[in-house]
Amino acid sequence: MTDGREAVRLVLEDGSSFEGIRLGAPGETTGEVVFNTSMTGYQEMLTDPSYGGQILVPTYPLIGNYGVNPADVESRRIQVRGFVVREDCENPSHPLSQGTIHEYLLENGVTGISGVDTRAITRRLRSSGVMMGIITPRPADEAIAALKAAPRYGEFDVVHDVSTRDTYHWDGDAGERSRAFGDLKGRAWRSREHWSHAEQGLSVNGLPAPDAGFALMAGTGQGDAGHCPADGSAARQLRIVVNDYGVKLNILRSLRARDCDVTVVRDDATAEEIMALDPDGVLLSPGPGDPVFLSAAVESAKKLVGKVPLMGICLGHQVVARAFGANTFKLHFGHRGGNQPVRDIETGKVYITAQNHGYAVDAEGLPPELEISHVNLNDGTVEGLRHTTLPVMTIQYHSEASPGPHDSEYLFDRFVEMVVKYSPSRPVPVGRSVD
Repeated sequence: MTDGREAVRLVLEDGSSFEGIRLGAPGETTGEVVFNTSMTGYQEMLTDPSYGGQILVPTYPLIGNYGVNPADVESRRIQVRGFVVREDCENPSHPLSQGTIHEYLLENGVTGISGVDTRAITRRLRSSGVMMGIITPRPADEAIAALKAAPRYGEFDVVHDVSTRDTYHWDGDAGERSRAFGDLKGRAWRSREHWSHAEQGLSVNGLPAPDAGFALMAGTGQGDAGHCPADGSAARQLRIVVNDYGVKLNILRSLRARDCDVTVVRDDATAEEIMALDPDGVLLSPGPGDPVFLSAAVESAKKLVGKVPLMGICLGHQVVARAFGANTFKLHFGHRGGNQPVRDIETGKVYITAQNHGYAVDAEGLPPELEISHVNLNDGTVEGLRHTTLPVMTIQYHSEASPGPHDSEYLFDRFVEMVVKYSPSRPVPVGRSVD
């Protein structure tokens, strides 16, 4: 497979150069170079819209060993500008694999580089901070000139490039025909207060308990996912509108697993347009870039506060904070990976979280009506907010993980319970209580 893949180099703006071989499509690409410490989930990383405008460096040395498949995606296309790996696997081993990582990048027209010292690149980024880079077959001096002429990340709106342009209703995808989704639905079901009845084979709100083996029925990822009985009818579902700043599909799947009817709207949708959809709750999604460019989203969030229960995730968290007058700032090298410890202040519990962001909320500028609900134990940055009187909650990290630990899925349950409490006119979803 390496035969015919020409020599290319990654050149950083500090002048450092790393030579390897082309991975994926021929060509040249520029972007902000960032690293991710997750050991698995490379396909989810590649398709995560929060990497829009960036060149991604996984720290795990072997990438592609289990191939690629349609179920392990977080958006409709590869979102990264470039991909940098120590070694790409040419012979993946997995029953669902439909090709190599090289073929996947090639088919999607994305340029990368393999065979470079990703540990050295990561150490440089940790020391100097994230910086612009270029993957190119050109000599280093020409690469530096091209890099200087390229637009810098953080100086333009990336969200508009990754958001949907059309409102759509989420009806599922290949990911909802996978064992992972069956497992997700099982965890969502077990989190409900009536699970003890289900374990005894009793009905829950008139519906039969889920078959204990329903998650296993999705093992091939090709057939029926073994739908949890909580799917029920539309009358039992809460209507959630997702404001798409670069939403990951596992957020939509996580909401559907909790009996929600999900509609997605573009990043610059107005509050009036969102409220016209008659939502029970609104979720502001993750996404790429600096929230300072999202004035339309911030204005929309201001108008939504107090009218409908609101949850912000990652960039959505920052948008909510800015809607209340808080400031945001850029981190030295960001939080990207599946091993960030976060404390939930309400319970005192510590969770290992999945994160992917380069900006954070400034704790010093928070208004008194916003309380810090979660804190990063590595650097003390704000990881979550809640309003003292209104139904507003936010988190800086990814409760949907993918890739990452499942520790924080409970936050979707917390959001749904908040929606139920503040939307009394809606029928209560199966297994939920308004107490």
